[in-house]
Amino acid sequence: MAECGAADDPLVLFLHGFPEFWWAWRHQLPVVAAAGYRAVAMDLRGYGASDKTPRGYDPFTVSADVSGVIRSLGATDAVVVGHGWGGFAGWSAAVLAPKQVRALAAVSSPHPLQLMRSGQLRSMAQVGWFQLPILPERRLLANDGIHIEQLLRAWSAPGSAFPDAEASRRYRAALQVWPAPHCALEYHRWFLRSRLRPDGRRYSARMRTPIPVPVLQLHGAQDGAVTATTPAGLLTGPLRREVLTTAGHFPHEETPALFNAVLLDWLARLPD
Repeated sequence: MAECGAADDPLVLFLHGFPEFWWAWRHQLPVVAAAGYRAVAMDLRGYGASDKTPRGYDPFTVSADVSGVIRSLGATDAVVVGHGWGGFAGWSAAVLAPKQVRALAAVSSPHPLQLMRSGQLRSMAQVGWFQLPILPERRLLANDGIHIEQLLRAWSAPGSAFPDAEASRRYRAALQVWPAPHCALEYHRWFLRSRLRPDGRRYSARMRTPIPVPVLQLHGAQDGAVTATTPAGLLTGPLRREVLTTAGHFPHEETPALFNAVLLDWLARLPD
């Protein structure tokens, strides 16, 4: 976990996606803190320095993790900014732990019901491969984690400078620590395997609850992993939708200045 800003400033909690960790928000933390917020980036369960538990990679547990972190920081609620699977966790927490989520910025992350039902995953073949036992973990570990860099490049905009050498080194190193590769893949496995199970059906039923808080939905137009959709009928609060034309799946890293400008403008317009 990393933190910038004063402890009594409004909390903005950043949730990273696959295959990253809290460091993904290095371009945002000091900028958001300078704008008068307490900016905190946490490692999702199983990533980075977090606990690598044998289970708990379902959205019910991860939402409880997010809620618990907010309370552990001494805050009653937070603006949650989530990318990818971190966005999936943010959407889930807005429904499953609504008292802790004051507003939600979902980055490269369609609403979970849209992701589940509408074939929004451009990387569905990759997610299908992740369902296999053992082999995907071995591939992530092989050749000093070169497949992790390949995924980052494939999902970014063509010609993007991301990932640079440092980003590649850090993300590859973070998933070299066993059982981090297994933990990271468990999110993908729950997503597909739960669809016909009682827990998956229960989750889908809960996620039909309209979200009343302000939502920023931000996508890169050249995203190689998911497509952008508007969650019509799933919100009762105000929605702002932004598409960054030069970015792919990682707009906060590919075009950080543009991303930060949009995020800060949205934060400034939130009700007190």
